[in-house]
Amino acid sequence: MERQPAILLMGPTASGKTGLAVELARVLPLEIVSVDSALVYRGMDIGTAKPSLRLRAEIPHHLVDLVDPSESYSAGRFRRDALAAMNEIRARGKTPLLVGGTMMYFRALQQGLAELPRANPAVRAELDREAAARGWPALHRRLASVDPVAAARIQPGDAQRIQRALEVWQLAGRPLSELQAEAGGGRGLEGWRLLKLALAPPDRAELHARIARRFEAMMAAGLLEEVRRLHARGDLHAGLPSIRAVGYRQLWAALAGDCDPEAAARDAVTATRRLAKRQMTWLRAEDGLRWLAGEADARPQIEAWLG
Repeated sequence: MERQPAILLMGPTASGKTGLAVELARVLPLEIVSVDSALVYRGMDIGTAKPSLRLRAEIPHHLVDLVDPSESYSAGRFRRDALAAMNEIRARGKTPLLVGGTMMYFRALQQGLAELPRANPAVRAELDREAAARGWPALHRRLASVDPVAAARIQPGDAQRIQRALEVWQLAGRPLSELQAEAGGGRGLEGWRLLKLALAPPDRAELHARIARRFEAMMAAGLLEEVRRLHARGDLHAGLPSIRAVGYRQLWAALAGDCDPEAAARDAVTATRRLAKRQMTWLRAEDGLRWLAGEADARPQIEAWLG
């Protein structure tokens, strides 16, 4: 059976991926599938640069506004949802255009997922108690001793991922990185042929400037008020994946009294720059990736590839 085409458009935050995807979908038979771990949350619109309802009515966007911020959304669920959307798009005679910067989701889609132990509340509570006493960097050092590969790609302050990696080690008796490697080999997208594109500004200074301008525009559009509404709900907290999203995390801290909004905004820009750096590191390790010379370079490549 002939493999079906799918396009992956990757890039660091603020690189212009979403705007390019929209322009492509206006002139080519494409539908957009979001590959973004924050766009799935309802009520988080400004800080995620979520496409407007009017735009989503004009051009289909899949995997947006799926869950409440009080819920978690995993790479495994993304993979299931993305494959379902891709198959629906192909059934309509169009090509899925997967766009975003959550590189772990792209990897899960392409390579599949390892069979990992389920979350264990008792183990997690034990790790939380230890982190409260010693700090997450200390647990990161322990992770480096048992799973240096995972530790190398997890930041010392990334509590959620440190906890999960140590939990897997304790429950499975094997490193998380080893289990994930066993799920590799490109088995994740059998039946699909991929065009993998990357969009990024030519130099880091330009990307940093874009990040600063975009966050300033978000603040002007009411991002602090959006976070204040989430904070006022009373059922959300700083440990949730939704609230740990860049921008939301820093402004949440300001509302909690940990700093003033101006300092939080500066911290958010710094954190976004660090995120972009990590995204670029992932992209440079991605096999078969075609780097776009600019936004105008995308359409001719896609048209030639689709034939």
